[in-house]
Amino acid sequence: MWVLAGVATAVAVLVRRARRNGASPVVLGTLFLAALVVAMAQTIVVAVLPVLGRQLGVSAAAETWLLTGCMLAAAVATPVAGRLGDLHGHRRVLLASLAVLVAGSVLAAVADHAGSFAGLLLGRVVQGLSAGVFPVAFGLARRIVAPSGLPGVVAGLSAMFGVGGAVGMVLAGPLVEVLGTPSLSWLCVALGLLALAGAFVIGEPEVRAAAGKLDVGGALLLSAALVAVLLVVSQGRTWGWGSAATIGTAVAALGSAIAFVLVELRVAAPTVDLRMLRRRPVVTVNLATLVVSIGMFAAVTLIPRFAQVPPAAGYGLGATAAGIGLLIAPMAVIMVIAAPLGARLTARVGGRTTFQVGAVLAAAALVALAVAHDAAWELATAGAALGLAYGLAFAALGTLVVGAVRPEETGAATGINTILRTVGGAVGAQVAATIVTPAAGPPTDGGFTLAFLVAAVAALLAAITARAIPRPTRTRPSAPHAR
Repeated sequence: MWVLAGVATAVAVLVRRARRNGASPVVLGTLFLAALVVAMAQTIVVAVLPVLGRQLGVSAAAETWLLTGCMLAAAVATPVAGRLGDLHGHRRVLLASLAVLVAGSVLAAVADHAGSFAGLLLGRVVQGLSAGVFPVAFGLARRIVAPSGLPGVVAGLSAMFGVGGAVGMVLAGPLVEVLGTPSLSWLCVALGLLALAGAFVIGEPEVRAAAGKLDVGGALLLSAALVAVLLVVSQGRTWGWGSAATIGTAVAALGSAIAFVLVELRVAAPTVDLRMLRRRPVVTVNLATLVVSIGMFAAVTLIPRFAQVPPAAGYGLGATAAGIGLLIAPMAVIMVIAAPLGARLTARVGGRTTFQVGAVLAAAALVALAVAHDAAWELATAGAALGLAYGLAFAALGTLVVGAVRPEETGAATGINTILRTVGGAVGAQVAATIVTPAAGPPTDGGFTLAFLVAAVAALLAAITARAIPRPTRTRPSAPHAR
């Protein structure tokens, strides 16, 4: 509960800072809560995947899809929701996305009670569809928050992506040990309903809707490409990297991706506006986002997995689900603190510098984990450093994205960026699992060391990539109406 209290405090700080510039506390509190609960829903199963696998009688490869399936659905839903927000209003899509979160969480809870893996996976996929909250929250904020308060709001929303993910992992262990695994889904139901109630009172200024219609073909091709890519990453070792199944799936992924690009460049109103990626500020920010997300999710899945290994294996801590929650708690607490800190630092030195500081710090913490990870205090200390690092990095990303595009492009731009965060997270989690799981026999300590080093390289590459981001320019918001 003290973790939730810390989150509430961080949200209150962000709301208070933005309110001084004329933003409504109800609006800000709702947007921050909505972003937090959606991010939390994505990662809340990370620390207890082995528990779910044992309860439901599925393999380690299958249980990982409870995370990957949710993130895959999120990657597809994000650009669709952004486009629907442009067509029909961001508030309407925010309400719909939160309703989907509640429905998916109820389905997951019921399936978990019944011991149905298929039902739980379906519920997780439906939960992932609620990721449309992110692009519409950015779009809504840009239209109803005063210009002076917008940078802090954008930074706060970006930080909620990381904070929510960390909080979900921390709360999962204690909740499962006390109330069982269905409690994870019921928590998402409760918080989702609270955010939904707040969203009903948000006002949105009347503006002319964007022209065009929803690009269904593009959305389907994007889904096919992402499913195929993740199947190759997650199942390639099991199938055999040179097997017909792996090669065929890789060819399908490439073909779907090429078709997606061709379709998106020809339709008048694409699901993902790839033309936007021709601009240097947009492409560099998105590339840095993809790489840093790979490193982050690799790290946050490695720490719980390592801690659960029994000492009889010659390494590991043999931690329980609750113990893992306590181990990850420093990461979550520091990330909560880093949310307002990142907003303040971004306002002073710019998003690019803030992002680079976070990425370099993450690389250093991951190298430390590769060198020393035998004791709980080593994992907790490095985890705290990672919380600060990724809190700063994600707080800066929203400002960088919004500052790189025109006001009417906010929904599309943040949608692309959120897709890349989600895809990077799914790939990072699967790559980490692949590295630590040998083709034959149990995972080894050397595998964890290599995986931590790979994550460190990803974080360092993100910092290097960020050097190519042009100096930030003043955000050009449309005339807002704070309510």
